Amino acid sequence: MQYHAFIIKYAEIGVKGKNRYVFEDALVRQIKRVLSKCDGSFEISKVAGRVYIEAENFDFNETVDQLKTVFGVTGICPAVTIKRDGENRLPDLDGVTKAVLDFIDGVYPDKNKTFKVKVRRVDKRYPLDSMEMAAELGARILDAYKEMKVDVHDPEILLNVEIREKLNIFSEVIPGPGGMPIGTAGKAMLLLSGGIDSPVAGYMVAKRGVDIEAVYFNAPPYTSEKAKQKVVDLAGVIARFTGKVRLHVINFTDIQMYIYEKCPHDELTIIMRRYMMRIADKIAADNGCMGLITGESIGQVASQTMQSLMCTGEVVTDMPVYRPLIAFDKQDIVDISVKIDAYETSILPYEDCCTIFVAKHPVTKPRADIIRKHEENLLEKIDELVQTALDTDEIIEIEK
Repeated sequence: MQYHAFIIKYAEIGVKGKNRYVFEDALVRQIKRVLSKCDGSFEISKVAGRVYIEAENFDFNETVDQLKTVFGVTGICPAVTIKRDGENRLPDLDGVTKAVLDFIDGVYPDKNKTFKVKVRRVDKRYPLDSMEMAAELGARILDAYKEMKVDVHDPEILLNVEIREKLNIFSEVIPGPGGMPIGTAGKAMLLLSGGIDSPVAGYMVAKRGVDIEAVYFNAPPYTSEKAKQKVVDLAGVIARFTGKVRLHVINFTDIQMYIYEKCPHDELTIIMRRYMMRIADKIAADNGCMGLITGESIGQVASQTMQSLMCTGEVVTDMPVYRPLIAFDKQDIVDISVKIDAYETSILPYEDCCTIFVAKHPVTKPRADIIRKHEENLLEKIDELVQTALDTDEIIEIEK
């Protein structure tokens, strides 16, 4: 069957009231973005609660794979659509019957299946109502294909016939990612490491329509170019869903070594994390972000106890810290990592700066007042080191 159209379904966008068009327009922009990567010709339009894609000379699997990355899409329906004639008329019942039978022939060469016809008559000028038309089409299908049987409860084929501004026929709804279209909820800065958690956190916040920038703390020569490339690749995973991601690579080695020299070793992870948050906060503010995103989950490691999270979060100034994984079990996070094709990259054995400088027995219940006191040991040089790190920010633009 050579489909020539897709009907795009959305859910949450439909309850946005007078602002709905803003979200619909953003959805169309994202669809255009991903389809620009595909071979073929595509015409995209939105009419009365539907987004239509008319397609020619396209690769079906490639097109569907790209549409599956568009946040806001809940269903992708490969369809046959029939436009009105020159007198603004849709096909009569005989014409609809022919189109339906042609559709079944093209999609289902094996007719030994159960089916149900579901008709939605949005255009009330059509002479038959939805129930009458469904019954009549069902009877005509049974006449044409003796081996087919009706099952209204659990059919193998749910044949959807929509009477709208066009006649739409489809039987498959391929799940989309859901969420909200990118660009409808501001921008945030993701603290991206080479682990499993932070790419998933970025994906989840992006799914709510948030543009993503990212910052990675590099520690050469203790971390390798392969470790850096791993993070670039993980940013690419996120970029597949969001479009372009700007990755800020911060050289953190001198800051880490200074903290290692001046501060108690059981507090190294917390103090290093606090300076990462300070630097990310500054980069975020300079780039129009409205929050930081981390992959922290309560109790997963020593630096993610409630006390530790309170200590690291207090250094952020005027923006919230979003922690979408805060109550997730590790397996929950791994499942999403696998789903978005990040897992195999995340488990590559290249260590990042956090794992290299971790203490043997890190403090699990740090007190913020004590941490602040020990940070006074850094006053001689830390501001200069932080400024140097900011001044040497390497920006990599990543788009998949």
